[in-house]
Amino acid sequence: MQSRILIAVIGRPHGVRGLVHVSSHADDIAAYGALADDRGRRFVLRPRGEDVFEAAELLGGGEVKVADRTAAEKLTNVRLYVDRAQLPEPEADEFYLADLIGLAAVDAEGQGLGKVALVHDYGAGASLEIEREGAPPLLVPFTRAAVPQVDVGAGRVVVDVPEVVDATPPPSPLPQGEGESVL
Repeated sequence: MQSRILIAVIGRPHGVRGLVHVSSHADDIAAYGALADDRGRRFVLRPRGEDVFEAAELLGGGEVKVADRTAAEKLTNVRLYVDRAQLPEPEADEFYLADLIGLAAVDAEGQGLGKVALVHDYGAGASLEIEREGAPPLLVPFTRAAVPQVDVGAGRVVVDVPEVVDATPPPSPLPQGEGESVL
């Protein structure tokens, strides 16, 4: 299990006074206190509107507020993390996607397929990328049909491997030049 969990990403500036848009993976991002970025910097976010926040960096025991648009622009795409221990335990049949990374992937018969290397979630539903030895990665939707069992405690997911269909279109029955219309 990872000790740091991505909880927010700072987006574009909002106005000229240092406010920023934030894409948050939590209902109340401010409740988690200081958040750390990839470089070890720590930030505090305070809500100022829908998805708009005032940001301050913690330096030398105090807060240094992001005071203008130029400073806010420098924070665009900064990823913010919270320690995993600060998050509430998920309900039954719920999972933090980060907890799935590293789990062994097996088929319905228990045969090893590989391990979950990444979890992709672009908004239309998550998918698991399973890295396999000597084969290209397998990408499966994270749905109950494709992943019927998740056992984080046992360190594995059961994957119903989808049938791969050759999507190469058949050759055209028309010889070159026939069937073309001329205007």
